[in-house]
Order: sequence, then structure tokens, then C-alpha cells
Amino acid sequence: MEDYLDQFHRMKDIFLEFRVTKRTQAKVDKQRKEIRRQRALIRERVAPSQRRRMHDDHRDEEDELRMDMIHGESHFNFIKMHLLSHFCDHIPQFGNIPMYSTEIGELAHKTQIKEGWRQSNKTDAARQILHSYGRQYAIRRRLWNLQSLKNRGADLSPDVLKHLDRTTSTVWPPVICRRILKGRRGHVSNIVDFSRISEVSLEIIYRELIRYSRHNLPIDHGLPEDQATLPSLPIELLTQLEVPVLTFQEADGYEIHRARSTGTLYFRNQGSRNDWVWVQAGAEEMYGALRGRLPAKLVALLRIRDPRPEDTVRRAAGVQLLTPVNSGRLLDLHGLVTVQMREDTRRFTIVDIGTILGLAHLIPEEHRRWLVNSQIDLRTFNEVY
Repeated sequence: MEDYLDQFHRMKDIFLEFRVTKRTQAKVDKQRKEIRRQRALIRERVAPSQRRRMHDDHRDEEDELRMDMIHGESHFNFIKMHLLSHFCDHIPQFGNIPMYSTEIGELAHKTQIKEGWRQSNKTDAARQILHSYGRQYAIRRRLWNLQSLKNRGADLSPDVLKHLDRTTSTVWPPVICRRILKGRRGHVSNIVDFSRISEVSLEIIYRELIRYSRHNLPIDHGLPEDQATLPSLPIELLTQLEVPVLTFQEADGYEIHRARSTGTLYFRNQGSRNDWVWVQAGAEEMYGALRGRLPAKLVALLRIRDPRPEDTVRRAAGVQLLTPVNSGRLLDLHGLVTVQMREDTRRFTIVDIGTILGLAHLIPEEHRRWLVNSQIDLRTFNEVY
């Protein structure tokens, strides 16, 4: 990828004429008309034998002036060209790049176009395809609504109930996948061990555990808050969290985002790996275009065991939350949101893993800032705007 981008950068001037905007094209046309008007006046005073040679010279000069204006007005300085240099970082985390995948288009072509064409009478087929697909979608939505009413105990006619019983396989809600923790690390059995490995002070860990317990757990099932009991609280440290993410524009398909946090340990002999993730940190009207979500670095994955009365296990994560710049507004320069390290002292936060929504892709900038790459796939592009 790097070699390809370097080669393109060296030869990109060849393609500038294909990046001409309407405004630039209008300037070129205006310039050409003015030059031709002036030269027409000159040719009237020239002998006919010299007009042909003068015409060829003027045409070459006109092409040079046109290319000079195109090179001055056109450029490849837009965000999608810059994002290409970050795809190498995206693929090891997310797999293929859905934004540039043809799978959705091919599937839609098969289900919407080919099947609709076969069912039409081949006369004014486009209108019949649209009508047929819209009718099928309306019927599916109607069945989902009826099934929801049935689940709520609504009074439906026997014919409707009989039909729903025959079509339950098509109207059942999708199976909700759950988050899974994997990859247990050794040499960690309590909070003291975790503090030593993560290099986070015990005071900060105690404070965050108490805050996590008060905000996420029932009052009668919260974690102990006395500092005499907390150090011996059993803890397991893990390295991988599998987060099911609903596939874009599908109601029953999931992609699995595998968020990893190895701390200081090497990941596949290539340095440590602590992924960026999305955390639901507030209501949808918060943080501007991020809509209640904040990117965070995954520092630790924890399984906390509370031995009191029922030997309950709590699954949590330690993260470093980032904060949006300019209240999360999209910048006009590139259309992306900028985030930065928090200026307060809360550099380590414990959250429930249920608030982790999936992997995030950030582009580093200077001064401990990052750009939120909302154009990496269609789902993120649809959620961050």
C-alpha cells in the first residue's frame, strides 16, 4: 500500500484534468473564449498563407494555458485520499473494508433486480420491480408489527394468529449475541496484582471501582467500598473482548469486533496492542456528531468476582476516554470530528463492557489529538454526522 501511494503521488498530475470541478471548467471555458476572440482579430490582419501555421501554434498555446489553470485549480487534497494511508491499520483490526466492498451491491442486485425481473412480464419491468420490492418490504414490516402485538398479548383474530404460527421462522426477532471475554492472563488474582501490572495507582482503582459500582450495579448488590476488603477482591485480567455489532442495514446479521488489550505484553511478537473502542458515555444529544459516544483506548478487561452472598461475577473494562474538540462538531476542512486526551485527572475509567459498542478507528494528529475516521465503513458513516 505504501509503495502504491508513493507511486501515485509521483504521477498524480496526470489525473488532475479528471478532477476538474464545474467552477474550474467554467473558468477554462471563459478563458478559451476570450483567447479565441482576441486571436480572431489578429488573424484578420494576417495573410492566408500564415493562418494555418498560426492556428497550430495558438492551439498548442491554448492547451498549455488550459492545463496550467487546471493544475492550479484542481488537487487531490481531500479526506478520502488521506484515509487510504490508514487502511493498513484498519484491516488487522476490522478485517475487510466494508465501505469499499461490493458484497452489498451484488446482493441487492440479485434480490432486488434479478428476482424482480424474473417475476415481471418484461414490459415496463422497472416499475414492476420497484412495486414488487416495495410490496414485499411492506408485508414484512406488517408481519413484524403483528408479531410484536402478539408478544404483548394484543387481541388478534384467529386467522391472524394462525398465519403468524405458520410464519414464525420469518418474523422472530434476531438472536441477540452477547459480549464474550477471552484470553485470561496469569499472575493476576486481585486488585493489588492488577495495579502492579497496569501501573495504575491503587487509589485510582479504588475510586473507579466505587464509582462503577454506584452507577452500574443495584444498591443491594454493589461491590464492597471499604479499602480493607477491596485489595483482596478476586480479579481476572483478560486480553480480548468480542463485541457483536449489527450489520449495516440488516436486522438479523452480526459482525464480531474483536477488541484486544494486551497491556505491555506483545501481540504476535509485534508490540503491545490496546485497541480504540466506542463507549456509550451519555445520551444521544451529547457530544455533537458523536451522539453520546466517545472513543477510548482499551486499557484492561476485567472479570471481577464478588464472593458475597451469591458469588456474582461482574464484567468491566478499564479505558482512557477521549473528549471531543469543539463540542463534537464536524470540521469544515475535512468533515471529521477531532478528539483529544482529557484535561482532567481521570485518565483511567472503569466501565461496564455492555457500554462498549465496537472498535473505533482514529487517525493520529499532533498535540495528543486524533481524527475520528467516520468514513471507514457505511455503518460509522451513517452514525457519525
